[in-house]
Amino acid sequence: MSTRNVYVSNKPLKEARQLWLSALQEQGFFTSNTVEEIAVDDSLGRLTAEPVIARRSSPSYNAAAMDGIAVHFKDLAGASEAAPLCLTADQYAPVNTGNAIPDRFNAVVMIEEVHQVAPDKVEIHAPATPWQHVRTIGEDIVSTELIIPEGHTIRPIDQGAMLATGVTKVKVKKRPKAHVIPTGSELIQPGQVPAPGQIIEFNSRILAGYLNEWGADTSRGLPVMDDPELLKKHLLQAAAENDLVVLNAGASAGTRDFSAKVLAEVGTVIVHGVAIKPGKPVILAMIGNTPVIGLPGYPVSALLTMRIFIREVLSRYLGQGEPPKEMVSATLSRPIHSSMGVDQFVRITLGRVGNNLMATPSGKGAGAVMSLVRADGLLTIEAGKEGIGAGEQVEIELLRSQTEVDATLVCIGSHDNILDLLANQLYKKRPMVRISSAHVGSMGGIMAIKRGEAHVAGSHLLDEETGEYNISFIQRFLKDIPLQLINLCYREQGFIVPKGNPKNIKTFKDIRDNRLVFINRQNGAGTRLLTDKVLRDEGIDPQDIPGYGHEEYTHMSIAAAVANGSVDTGLGIRAAANALDLDFVPIAEERYDLIIPTSFLEEYKICCLLDLIRNDDGFKNMIMALGGYNLRDAGKVMYEQ
Repeated sequence: MSTRNVYVSNKPLKEARQLWLSALQEQGFFTSNTVEEIAVDDSLGRLTAEPVIARRSSPSYNAAAMDGIAVHFKDLAGASEAAPLCLTADQYAPVNTGNAIPDRFNAVVMIEEVHQVAPDKVEIHAPATPWQHVRTIGEDIVSTELIIPEGHTIRPIDQGAMLATGVTKVKVKKRPKAHVIPTGSELIQPGQVPAPGQIIEFNSRILAGYLNEWGADTSRGLPVMDDPELLKKHLLQAAAENDLVVLNAGASAGTRDFSAKVLAEVGTVIVHGVAIKPGKPVILAMIGNTPVIGLPGYPVSALLTMRIFIREVLSRYLGQGEPPKEMVSATLSRPIHSSMGVDQFVRITLGRVGNNLMATPSGKGAGAVMSLVRADGLLTIEAGKEGIGAGEQVEIELLRSQTEVDATLVCIGSHDNILDLLANQLYKKRPMVRISSAHVGSMGGIMAIKRGEAHVAGSHLLDEETGEYNISFIQRFLKDIPLQLINLCYREQGFIVPKGNPKNIKTFKDIRDNRLVFINRQNGAGTRLLTDKVLRDEGIDPQDIPGYGHEEYTHMSIAAAVANGSVDTGLGIRAAANALDLDFVPIAEERYDLIIPTSFLEEYKICCLLDLIRNDDGFKNMIMALGGYNLRDAGKVMYEQ
């Protein structure tokens, strides 16, 4: 039986960071950077290793800035409309833009102001000034002037300036060579179909991409099997050939987590375990003079940990110091609880709702890679805090530009597959508008509107007494907010079942009597209310339904659970069943509406949204292709207050 490494320390982040940087400093890592000379044509994005000086002036001759004739300004002294002057062939020379000005001339008259009165004679109606319409020698830059300083990231315009002034080669800081080693016998390559227990290896692509973005020249190895001797061989080779090694997975305390033990055998482990969440099991080590970081296997843990410990290291290696962070102040939309004693990094989505920049946690879990795809920023909760309350002001490190954040339309509420389609089509047709969706159920959306956290809330809450959707809930919870209730669609709800409906599920009675496994939606979701209504209509106690307490937050999550065989059925929309090639047993048609406060109706992003819903036939055709939808009232105002 494999032995388990049961101990991972919990060193404070500040102390771990200081130990790490001090060890690298002692090994001379930050002073080991070398310089290379490369062609300016190949220098885009590289860091200059010394000031770049112009070798010649630009322009290097007096050049015409306009089409016309070159003249000596004195020959036109006194010219006017009333008393035009004539110039003979020896007193002017035709020039085009960019032509050299003959030495005897010092001005250009635009062709529009030249009157040809004979083949070798022109008439001019205005005087000239010295060097008018002439780009003089060195007008752009003079020989020996500074073009760009040391430590500058070369841009396309910088390349042009260097080449224009005779600089064809430039000395740049050599990019550190980094190598990523993924580990785990369970890993397979992208494109292969994973069997149970197998995992597609994509972490190394993420890590290598960010390493390159931060200035490294990165290579990736194939996954290394769970074999300590094999891992040792790969580590020693990578350390000998690279300036930095990133080891992914095997950093924790599992029976197949060998990284710390192997690194201790071939080098020095500086830190194993840091009081951060996610990312606690990180290993900071050295093999000779080569730094090695052992990252957790979960993608979010791996990336955030590498961001903490490697981004700054690469920046210092390249002589840039600590990388800058763009921070914004925002209002937290809901409370966040954190563990005392650890620095916690929370993924955040942002949106400017009215005058407030709202920050909403975008997901949990060290393996939830989509939470980082959707994240606009990171919130750090320091170790001494137990959490942050809703409504508090927080500082967010931006992962997107402020412009993107300000153009975000915040949609919170019930999930529907149309929302993903809507987000894609809106961004395609209006690239400055982005939808950020949070699927918290219809009641969650209504409360988000009440708290001023969202522009739009999706809702399909049925009032059993009136048979009406959403209106009574708005009148109860949002009575003081002027708003419009605008229809998005009607949709079919029913049982999502495996292909062919092998358990012959038609009613909740079938589920109860055959002890089949059900999966539910969360409290506050419109689908949960529909589930409870149907159970009441059938006279069934919810506790008699196996899995009633097992909750998911989206229709696609319900469909995925059915598709992978973990449950027999769940209530959801037909489009979700169709998306995963499942069967569907309809039980109801419901109305799905958007709640939009009146104060937002004139905003550009809301106008774009409503225009797409009401007027784009192509978008409507895409919705109908999903199956299970009716758009008879799409875009119609169903209620207003």
